[in-house]
Amino acid sequence: MIWAREETLPRAEMEALQLSRLKDTVKRVYEKVPAYRAKMDAAGVTPEQVRTLDDLRRLPFTTKQDLRDNYPFGMFAVPKKQLLRIHASSGTTGKPTVVGYTKNDLDVWRECVARIAVAAGGTSDDIAQICFGYGMFTGALGLHNGLEKVGAAIVPSSTGNTQKQLMYMKDFGTTLLVATPSYAMRIAEVAAEIGLDPKKDLQVRTLVLGSELMTEAMRAELHKVWGEDAKITQNYGMSELMGPGVSGECEELCGMHINEDHFIAEVIDPKTGEVLKPGEKGELVVTCLTKEALPLIRYRTRDITRLMVEPCACGRTTMRMENLSGRTDDMLKIRGVNVFPSQIEEALINIDGIGPNYEIVVDRKGYSDILTIKVEVKAESLMDSYTALENLERSIKEKMRIALGLDVKIQLVSPNTLRRFEGKAKRVIDLRKEGNKNV
Repeated sequence: MIWAREETLPRAEMEALQLSRLKDTVKRVYEKVPAYRAKMDAAGVTPEQVRTLDDLRRLPFTTKQDLRDNYPFGMFAVPKKQLLRIHASSGTTGKPTVVGYTKNDLDVWRECVARIAVAAGGTSDDIAQICFGYGMFTGALGLHNGLEKVGAAIVPSSTGNTQKQLMYMKDFGTTLLVATPSYAMRIAEVAAEIGLDPKKDLQVRTLVLGSELMTEAMRAELHKVWGEDAKITQNYGMSELMGPGVSGECEELCGMHINEDHFIAEVIDPKTGEVLKPGEKGELVVTCLTKEALPLIRYRTRDITRLMVEPCACGRTTMRMENLSGRTDDMLKIRGVNVFPSQIEEALINIDGIGPNYEIVVDRKGYSDILTIKVEVKAESLMDSYTALENLERSIKEKMRIALGLDVKIQLVSPNTLRRFEGKAKRVIDLRKEGNKNV
């Protein structure tokens, strides 16, 4: 099912709509946001010089630091009295980034999320359980309101108390689950501990996952516990742009469809800022076309992907973005080699005898980086066999050497000993940095 006509517009019609909205947005931010006016003046570009979509690349980038430097409302294009909602990031690495919504912004947000929910298989017949944390985080209320627009019944269970989550799922007949990939796995893990089989004892058949990267290996593991016929998709967004609703997978699973009538996506070389051609991998940059309160221009997301312009088998003609392969700011440099946590996860999940939970610890001894990967074994009995542990450790090391081109240390631990996450998983501890940074 396709929710909106805009998802099937011919390319020329979509680009004409984007250009019209881009011109209006650039003019508005230049007139109403002093920070943007200063950036554009410094770059020597005026709104009148934006005549084609290609002229977008003449405009300066916006970064998270711009939002922090203008905390809390300096990047807003409307007065506070027009705001109906304010959200903010946690601000764990600096001042929080504050985002706001007018009435029209909230309507657009609901529409965008409704589209990705329907693309993922959501319907008005669903009972949708939202296992994101409600609060300043945009994920829970974003999915809540979008699914409500579709007509689904909402169970706003938030995060935590996983046994009670399972009670709700069983007693209410939950059919659609919203969660992070890691928490969806945790729910299935707890279900097994209390004697429930999600495939047989629950009615969840659609999983709409987001807020953290999901590798194809993780999707395969989720299918093992939720069922091979379950619809398991991921979607993309961030609070600065809107929240969830920027893009999402359809059931064809060939990339995330971008709501192009509301966002223009570019991919750039993260080092030079040069715009790359469709199909080339780089950093995603997004321009908001219809946001009233916080209309960001060329926002550098730090997420790594590539764009696909060919139409999808589902019937949508919107550009798609490949599922993320990492972030420029979570890349680890180990002895001169670039390593992404997603590479480690892909390699680990295909190894028999270990569970899906892992932790990456990076340290330095002298002038040498040490990469240690902590992994849970599936069976406690394995911890009593030195030979079995040694063989498993050797097998994992070899897989990592092939995947990463590095020798790493492997630390095998008992089942259920590593941290579990109800929100976004934090897998990396980098002890080389001052203050032990979790990624």
